[in-house]
Amino acid sequence: MLTIINLTPHIVKLNSGKEFPPSGTVARVSAQFSLTTSPELLKEEIYIYTVEYGEIEGLPEPEEGKLYIVSAMVLEAGKRIGRNDLLAPATGHPETVRNEQGQIVSVPGFIV
Repeated sequence: MLTIINLTPHIVKLNSGKEFPPSGTVARVSAQFSLTTSPELLKEEIYIYTVEYGEIEGLPEPEEGKLYIVSAMVLEAGKRIGRNDLLAPATGHPETVRNEQGQIVSVPGFIV
């Protein structure tokens, strides 16, 4: 049987109504930002950075039959270390449901 564990601090709700409550553990990744703005853009106070992801905290070791819901940032960092058991809510999908304030209410599924 497949188990899906939510490692975000929020309830993840699918458009179908299925909900994944937070597990109490939050997976986070550190990020190192480096300024790469050209001198011309610096004069205009426009700052451009590259990002390098560090270690992921709060992420359990892979386990047969378990998938983990994480943020998109953690998902990307996880791909770089070969994790294929991570899912992120498909917040950019056109079928994502938002309330009047633009906040996400539910998503149609996940990205990998």
